[in-house]
Amino acid sequence: MTSLKASFDPRNNSIGFLRWLMAFMVIFSHAGPLAGFYGGHDLGTQWSDEQSLGGVAVAGFFFLSGFLITKSKMGRASTPRYFWRRIMRIFPAWFLVLIVTAFTLAPIAYIRESGSIAGFWDATENSPLTYFSNNMWLPLNQHTIADMGTTIPFYTIHGGFEWNGSAWTLAFEFGCYIMVAILGVVGALTNRLLGGIIATGIILLAMMQWFGIGNLSALTPAFGDFRVLLLYAPFAFGILFALFGEKIPIDNRLALACIVIAGYTYARGGWLVAGQYAFCYVLIWFAIKATKLKNWDKHGDFSYGIYIIAWPLMQFSAYFGLQDAGWLVYHLVIVAGCHAYAYLSWHLIERPALQLKDWTPKWLTALLHRTAKPRGVAMDWLDPNHAAAKAARPALPPAPDALTRPVAEVAPVGSAAMTSASSRGVGA
Repeated sequence: MTSLKASFDPRNNSIGFLRWLMAFMVIFSHAGPLAGFYGGHDLGTQWSDEQSLGGVAVAGFFFLSGFLITKSKMGRASTPRYFWRRIMRIFPAWFLVLIVTAFTLAPIAYIRESGSIAGFWDATENSPLTYFSNNMWLPLNQHTIADMGTTIPFYTIHGGFEWNGSAWTLAFEFGCYIMVAILGVVGALTNRLLGGIIATGIILLAMMQWFGIGNLSALTPAFGDFRVLLLYAPFAFGILFALFGEKIPIDNRLALACIVIAGYTYARGGWLVAGQYAFCYVLIWFAIKATKLKNWDKHGDFSYGIYIIAWPLMQFSAYFGLQDAGWLVYHLVIVAGCHAYAYLSWHLIERPALQLKDWTPKWLTALLHRTAKPRGVAMDWLDPNHAAAKAARPALPPAPDALTRPVAEVAPVGSAAMTSASSRGVGA
């Protein structure tokens, strides 16, 4: 029996496949309310009173993100660099999907529904011209465009308008990134006991929320939104796996037991209290064991692009009655469309943006160089472990051409360019 720390290889795992698979779990789940399948309800709610199949996938996303993002922050990257990399992973593709939705999908769908474009561009409420600006910072403040959509299943079944109903999780994802950064700044990632107490506390608060124990919103208004603890709990579980990897066994028998627990609690109750954590263990076990799938995303990490375009494409297709062609045809077309979009998004937007993750403006490079000594003194004072960690680092020889290349062109040691976990495993 080996531990997670000894078994996990950031370059030899199937996390890319798992993220791709879970993105399609979300699609299949949302085909209920968006296309009218499964009685108009999310797939999975027919068997579980606690979570849909899409909700299961989102919990898995947040767990893997908590594990990978925490490990990334535990590296040598500074907090500003950490945030820059997270921004480069999330926002460029998000900006693209907002533009495509407002200026391509929505006007075509409007013409299909109304017979002309009249009233679309000059809509006084929910204008296409404000859809980008209202949603660009991740919280969804504008859900529809030109009040369209009264003829499609999502409105006729649920009475709602929504151009991207999956994207609400992105704001919570970035909130988790901020939490990890704070844990790093206060030393809770080097003092594992402190970090473990905080992560465990989040999980316990989520359990209290589910059981209805106490008034959690009295602790902070943020807990007034049940989704905060719902999503932060699996993310915190991922933090624990990153902090205490040497104490977590990777064992086939334990994985089998967790599969049974996850399946039983999903169908019979207890998923949010215990089952989702058993499911998360199965994910990391599978990621380590199924190494034959390690090259699943060799042509690109499409999971994020698939996740953020799926709902808009499904909404768009509903205007043309694709759901009337039947379950199989519907899903084949949606899967193909999501892949085509995600391929272009990755190669034209996401990958070029990630290539900037280690970029630093020349003026900032010069400023950092001039302030290196006072910043080091300040960090030694703020974090007692900082000086010891700095002294323990082995001296690294310069790259062969480091003396002849400009400073800004030399990739920082320990950056995401030199490890695949932080660049391949991050997303929705």
